[in-house]
This record gives sequence, structure tokens and C-alpha cells, in this order.
Amino acid sequence: MFTKAVVRKPAHTFASGITEANLGKPAYKLALKQHDAYCEALAKCGLELIVLEADPEFPDSCFVEDTAVVTKDFGVIARPGNKKRLGEEIEIKKVLEPLLPLYSITEPGTLDGGDVMQADNQFFIGLSNRTNLTGSRQLKEILDKQNYTIYVIPVCNILHFKTGVNYLGENNILIQESICTMNELSAFNRIIIEQDELYAANCLRVNDYVLIPKGFPKTKSNVEKLGYKIIELDMSEFQKMDGGLSCLSLRF
Repeated sequence: MFTKAVVRKPAHTFASGITEANLGKPAYKLALKQHDAYCEALAKCGLELIVLEADPEFPDSCFVEDTAVVTKDFGVIARPGNKKRLGEEIEIKKVLEPLLPLYSITEPGTLDGGDVMQADNQFFIGLSNRTNLTGSRQLKEILDKQNYTIYVIPVCNILHFKTGVNYLGENNILIQESICTMNELSAFNRIIIEQDELYAANCLRVNDYVLIPKGFPKTKSNVEKLGYKIIELDMSEFQKMDGGLSCLSLRF
């Protein structure tokens, strides 16, 4: 069960962030409304929110998940793989220091939290353009000490591992059909996300609810069939910036 979440408001520079989505420029005021609704959903799930003010210096900084990997027992301060985002992790470290024992990824390692998925006592680390082998090895060493089982998996054709794969609990994962052949994930009950709903692979389980992006009826139906309670959220402006539901918070 999660009890807390760190979130950061989108900055007025949000549209200047990093994206390859080609979906147009995000509307800042609408992004703020969508972020408010996201925060309300987390509160409904029973989380105490730590809300950080917007940081215009870092247009992507509302995507706080990439700055750390957190559990209820400890945290790992990441080292963002895109140079434009280096520095976002500094304030996150200050926020987490009073709350959790912390480790850190160090140069030349790079690691984005969006490449790290926890599934009960297992961690899956994606090797992507943002997370390099050195960063993955540093995280693996930390997680080994905490007695987790760790898998390191190359990521192709998606931004982050969790762009395409997310754990819902009860051995259920959502996975894009284009990457569903990953052998390390064969033991899970895999709910395949089809080509016309790929964005919906990034759903987010928070305690008794699953948060899903609005506008993906097949994914919604498949998650409901598993017996989960759903909160549907409009994520249109964050999708334009290559961001998803998990990206917007650090939950522990």
C-alpha cells in the first residue's frame, strides 16, 4: 500500500520540454487542469501528497518519476539520461532525504525512473536511450542488497520501459503487443495492448484503484474484467510531451 506521493506542478515552460510524440503543442492551462485532476485521483486513492512548485528552468520536471526509484523502505536518486534534465533530481533528493534512506546513481551511470518497474519482490530495469548499462548495474547492486530479484531488459522503439509495460498487481501486467515477446515477462498474466491503444499501456495501480488514460475503451474494458476499480483521467496534454500516468508522481 502506498501512503505518500511526490508531485510537481507543470511549469509555464512545459511546452518547451523534450518530446517526439508529434501530437502538437500542449495547452498549458489545460495541462494544469489535468494535473489537478491527477492529484485529486491520488488523494482519492488514499495518498498524502507532497506538492512541489513548478520549476520553469526544467520544462519536463513535472515528470518526477524519472528522478528517483522509491519503495516504502528506501529510495534511489536517479541520474537523468537526457542532459537537459540533469539537475531535476537535486530538489527531489532534498524532499526525500527526511523520509527515506537514500542511495544515488553516479556518473557515468544514467538512469530514468521510467525505466524501472517493480512487481512485488522483483524489479525490471529497461536499458534505453535514457538508462545505460552502468546505471542499471549500479541500481542492480543496490537492489541486490535489499534482496530483490532483478532483471535487466533492453528496450527498443519506446521511450521508457514503462511506456510499454506496467504491473497492476496480482500477477497482471499490461504490455504493448509489439514487445510482448520479452521472455523475462512470460510468467505474468499479460494483457496485450493493441496498436491503436499503445499509450494506454501506461496505466497506474495505486492501492485499490487503477488509473487509466481516458479514450482507450479496449484497455478500460480489459482492466475492468480483471476486477479492478478504475479512475479514468484525461492525459492529452501530457501525452503530447511523451508523458504518462506513472511519470507524474513518485509513490511510496
